[in-house]
Amino acid sequence: MTLPGWRAWLFAGKTAGAALLALWIALWVDLPRPYWAMATVFITAQALSGATRSKALYRVGGTLIGVAAAVALVPNLVDAPELLTAALALWTAGCLYLSLLDRTPRSYLFMLAGYTAALIGFPAVTDPGSIFDTAVARAEEITLGILCAALVSSLVVPQSVAPVVAQRIAAWLGEAGRWTAEVLSGAAEDPQVRARRLRLAADAGEIDVLASHLAYDTSRQAAAAPWVATLRARMLLLLPVLSSLADRIAALRAVSGLTADLRDLMAALDAWSEAGAPAEGMAALTARIEAAERGLPADPDWTLLVRASLLDRLRELVALSRDCRTLEGHIARGGGPLAAPLAYGGEFAARPPRHRDHGMALRSVLGLLVSAALCVGLWIATAWPDGATAAMMGFVLCCLFAAQDDPTPSILGFAQWSAVGAVAAGLLLFGVLPRVHDFVMLTLAVGPPLLLCGLLMAHPRTAAAGIALGVNGNALLAIQDRYDAEFAAFVNSSVALIAGIWIAALVTGLTRSIGAEQGGWRLLRASRRDLARAAARRGRGDRVAFAALMLDRLGLLVPRIAAAAPDSALRRVDTLAELRVGMVLVFLRRARHGLPADHVAALDRVLDGVARHYRGGPDTADPMLLVEIDAALQRIGADPGPEGRRDALLGLAGLRRALFPDAAPYGPPRRRLSLPEAA
Repeated sequence: MTLPGWRAWLFAGKTAGAALLALWIALWVDLPRPYWAMATVFITAQALSGATRSKALYRVGGTLIGVAAAVALVPNLVDAPELLTAALALWTAGCLYLSLLDRTPRSYLFMLAGYTAALIGFPAVTDPGSIFDTAVARAEEITLGILCAALVSSLVVPQSVAPVVAQRIAAWLGEAGRWTAEVLSGAAEDPQVRARRLRLAADAGEIDVLASHLAYDTSRQAAAAPWVATLRARMLLLLPVLSSLADRIAALRAVSGLTADLRDLMAALDAWSEAGAPAEGMAALTARIEAAERGLPADPDWTLLVRASLLDRLRELVALSRDCRTLEGHIARGGGPLAAPLAYGGEFAARPPRHRDHGMALRSVLGLLVSAALCVGLWIATAWPDGATAAMMGFVLCCLFAAQDDPTPSILGFAQWSAVGAVAAGLLLFGVLPRVHDFVMLTLAVGPPLLLCGLLMAHPRTAAAGIALGVNGNALLAIQDRYDAEFAAFVNSSVALIAGIWIAALVTGLTRSIGAEQGGWRLLRASRRDLARAAARRGRGDRVAFAALMLDRLGLLVPRIAAAAPDSALRRVDTLAELRVGMVLVFLRRARHGLPADHVAALDRVLDGVARHYRGGPDTADPMLLVEIDAALQRIGADPGPEGRRDALLGLAGLRRALFPDAAPYGPPRRRLSLPEAA
């Protein structure tokens, strides 16, 4: 068993201190329910001060919106409890839907706006006349807890986001450098290495999340947050470039086309990359790549096509590697204007699109609505005094874990630790607190349990347990300015709280849970639909946004592949090959506009075949599509004049390798010589 490190103790102490500070201020200003401020600290607290501040801002905004919604709904609908329940449920469901589609820290605002209305609205049903005073009090208590958490995190040994971002970037680039060395050396890739490479896509997404908190940091690197997004775009683009490069090297080796000059060039690039991609050697490497170019004459053979594609990927690798190192240093220096332009001249979306799963968001909404109906129906049918607590917890738990593929285990774990918190709160409430007579004694009594909750929150594996104990334990403890606990009321509240969580778990398991593997297949189907749509739409649409969306989905897919069973078909899907197809379609879209009509017609037949393939199941591509690709290569390759010819030929060669990696090399038909040529 590993003992907590100093960082864990620091975070636990700061969290417990912030909770006690919030309690002291709430008691001092005579807020009705000071324990809400304590509980809010445990929802808001983060190990990094920038993350705490960013969540605090959105949580305050969401709380105020939720308060306004409760004030608007409860007085007008209190005489119709069914209608009030439906209105609160629909409001929370709508906010949850927006939260799940957002996928940025801003999603906290939508989620808080949703379930804050339920937290305030349901308890006010029995006393609707005081809804405004109740709403203001809850807003003050919740905001106080948020501000105390942010204040303590920022002032007491603040833990900056910047070093964590720098460390993650350095680790990512180090792994990408090892992949580059293996690709250039032609080393074989075993499944474990392939899984580690795919993990780079997910790691880039995590860096993006950290960067969103970096803007709220107090360090000088906070101004560099926009440059992290610029770096992430280039980091992600390295994945299809390296995958394509490995494929072209294998294809050339299969036809004995990896000549000595190419091997020397790749060795020099490998040495340059291992040295950290310095600016000094970039011009020489670029010149060697240009010198190795042989052009594409009429009717180029397969070796020439693959060689030209390889050289293009080497150009991109050099430029992207240099840019990544430039931006890494620029971020470490605190951002600001760049001294020189970046090397890679490709386009990047100003606001890259993110994958949005409307279907799963709607299923989450359905689970919340069914859970609300059950909890409120039980409350009304039994006239349960604490039925509002069950309804509130059902709403909150359906929201908190809605982003997971299978939230049921997490909700059940939350219920289990909430039960532990109820027992611990009962022991404190009836065994210790009757002997407490001032705030110092209260601090000594509740300080150690609060510290324990913070220690649990400091470790990712036990964070949910710490939050459950810290939030629900404090809610059940219900510390006021005077002791007036009743055992029957305490038991009733505890049962209602845990019952609401169990109902949320039951409904979620029936309506929402799909598992990581099914979530992975949903992502693959969404990517295949977009590939089919991209092929069918020819050159229309934003190609930069399309590429960014494909890369975003890859980052979401990787952890689901890792969670799938070892014999799952999901693990056998070549996700990087599909990513390469996406990039090739971007390539062909650009090339299509510079070709004559007969070449466009040949290319369109290929794109139609690609669209048909991706509209079907994930089976082997139709052999007729290979025939269409070869026919397009022959038609376009025969005419050396058109402007978009090179892009079209290399795009078709990449498509052939991605969809038919085991096919025999393409061979152009032998041209019959004229009499002067024969002579």
